[in-house]
Amino acid sequence: MYAIVNIAGQQFKVQEGQEIFVHHLGGEAGSKVQFDEVLLVDRGEKVEVGAPFLNAKVEATVIDHAKGDKVIVFKKKRRKGYRVKNGHRQQFTKIKINSINA
Repeated sequence: MYAIVNIAGQQFKVQEGQEIFVHHLGGEAGSKVQFDEVLLVDRGEKVEVGAPFLNAKVEATVIDHAKGDKVIVFKKKRRKGYRVKNGHRQQFTKIKINSINA
């Protein structure tokens, strides 16, 4: 059984027991979160598709907050002497999917 869920503006295919990284969510490590925007649920023999959402919930537990790899942003205009170098590290939250209630 799997579901496609909208989490923080992105769609993820999730299964029970799976651990995924999503964009930063509020909440401390160990807290429970629920996602109501379920787009699709596949139970093996039966597939339910929402229009746009189903009456289902996905429950997860926040495991940890982490930072991604550093991304270098470099801007340059040739022959003008303009150079700007910036770095950025995206904030992520690691969650574990507990259950899919459809």
